[in-house]
Amino acid sequence: MPDTTKMTAQAYQQLQADIEALEGEKRRELAERIGIAREWGDLKENAEYHAAKEDAAMLEAKIARMRDQLRTAEILEAADGQIAGMGSTVTYTDEETGREVTYKLVPAREASPSDGLLSIDSPVGRALAGSKAGAECALETPSGRRRMTVKSIEQS
Repeated sequence: MPDTTKMTAQAYQQLQADIEALEGEKRRELAERIGIAREWGDLKENAEYHAAKEDAAMLEAKIARMRDQLRTAEILEAADGQIAGMGSTVTYTDEETGREVTYKLVPAREASPSDGLLSIDSPVGRALAGSKAGAECALETPSGRRRMTVKSIEQS
């Protein structure tokens, strides 16, 4: 696991709200499920009880992971100027395929490549970060080196 979890201030606040919801409402729901299942009798053969306990354990693990993300959070400010960074929308051409691609560089927690949101910590994100329009970036992949030419950078 990385030493820091990069995220925007907005993502940090959303993570705090998500944890609060899980620790409050979701924990209460699971405690209620466990209580009801416990009333159904013999716990050794009570599938509902065991399922609720397993769900509770998974919830606690999720909360622990999210709390660790908060603990290791590195709040990044959006990039400014003409250099690609957090929050930049970068359009580049893959020199091997000739395909033009546009992504917004975001923290890993917000990444959704199919929606045009690429983690700045991904291999492509790392290759693009710090580049300027017209720059050629290299990306090492298992199948060899790929070259990308940055066409434009927009700050949002």
